[in-house]
Amino acid sequence: MPDKEDAAVPAPTWVVERLAAFSEGDTGGNPAGVVICAVLPDATAMQSIAAEVDYSETAFASPVDEGWRVRYFAPEIEVPFCGHATIALGAALALRQGDGLFQLHLNEARITVEGYRSGSRLTATLQSPPTRSEPAPADLVQQSLALFGYTLDDLDPRLPPAVAEGGARHLILALAKRSRLSSMHYDLAHGRTLMLAHGFATIALVHAADSRLFHARNPFAAGGVYEDPATGAAAAALAGYLRDIRWPHQGAIDIIQGVEMGMPSRLHAEISPDAGASIRISGTVRTLA
Repeated sequence: MPDKEDAAVPAPTWVVERLAAFSEGDTGGNPAGVVICAVLPDATAMQSIAAEVDYSETAFASPVDEGWRVRYFAPEIEVPFCGHATIALGAALALRQGDGLFQLHLNEARITVEGYRSGSRLTATLQSPPTRSEPAPADLVQQSLALFGYTLDDLDPRLPPAVAEGGARHLILALAKRSRLSSMHYDLAHGRTLMLAHGFATIALVHAADSRLFHARNPFAAGGVYEDPATGAAAAALAGYLRDIRWPHQGAIDIIQGVEMGMPSRLHAEISPDAGASIRISGTVRTLA
């Protein structure tokens, strides 16, 4: 008989909470996995868990320095920041610890998320990493338009193409017609190659319904996901970009996303006047079975 110390030690099991961030009431939103544990699993294990969960991102959090150490994994890659998974994490922490403000230590930044409960309703607000944007190179714009079957004539001249960041890197392409946004399609493998080559988390395709309301679609081929139904990091990047180009946002915008996927989502972004400052992104959250 083997000694007790020679017996196989069972592999740890991780409880995955499933929540949809930026939901429209009891429907829609972007599903995220949340794993809250005493010590983070190693990167290989986290990648495996994220692949098994098969949501666009899963957030992993463990307590550290009066806050939480957080890492984000898509099914195929680790990402530096994920807005909808942060919103889901804020709601999960509120359910565990009560309403409050939580300090988050990411790979490359420190941010906060607030989580609140009101009856069965959950809401969360994140404060993004700093933002920045710059005009997109012409050759990159042409490659990206070709990926989706768009031309320069499809673009909204008021919102020139840009590379923008708010915790993760995104290409922003604004389309003049809502119908062109609705008809978006592309080849996943080609999109993955393009996005990884330029370090993009997503390509943010947007349409300005008015100065404060945007419709958006976010291909996430870099992470092996055809489209994200709600993208908080891209919302932060877009809001920072709008501030940089002096768009008349009047301090806040709303973004409607996921409609074409049958997963309607709404994101609210508050924009301070300070150049490069972080963006406050809010939304409601619903728990998933």
